[in-house]
Amino acid sequence: MTKTNVATLPEVNASELGLLKVLWDEGALAAREVHNRVGERNSWAYSTTRTVMERMVAKGLVGKKLFHGLNLYEARISRPAGLARLVRDFADRVLELDPAPVVSLFAEGEALSAEEIRELSRLVEELEP
Repeated sequence: MTKTNVATLPEVNASELGLLKVLWDEGALAAREVHNRVGERNSWAYSTTRTVMERMVAKGLVGKKLFHGLNLYEARISRPAGLARLVRDFADRVLELDPAPVVSLFAEGEALSAEEIRELSRLVEELEP
């Protein structure tokens, strides 16, 4: 993954975020493997998971490569880049406050590394409200 600049920060919807979380945690996976982790929870058919994955490829969120006749999908954006717009929107629209306190909540949990928290903070601050 390359360092994301704020001008190319993607919009990630809830469905895409669920799939990205799997890829961030586990690395490159086949669509069936991703589906096995999220399909039942989302009440999705396998074809729905594949469709969402292909849309994510088109958006540049996910890369796809052929490996021994199997398509493997891998996140092309970092976890902070995927979360930045969501954090900013949540802080602005729901909490009506500066996003810094929301970003600091990630420091209290174990979902992001210290480096990822720094990247998230930078991206959120660079986003225009």
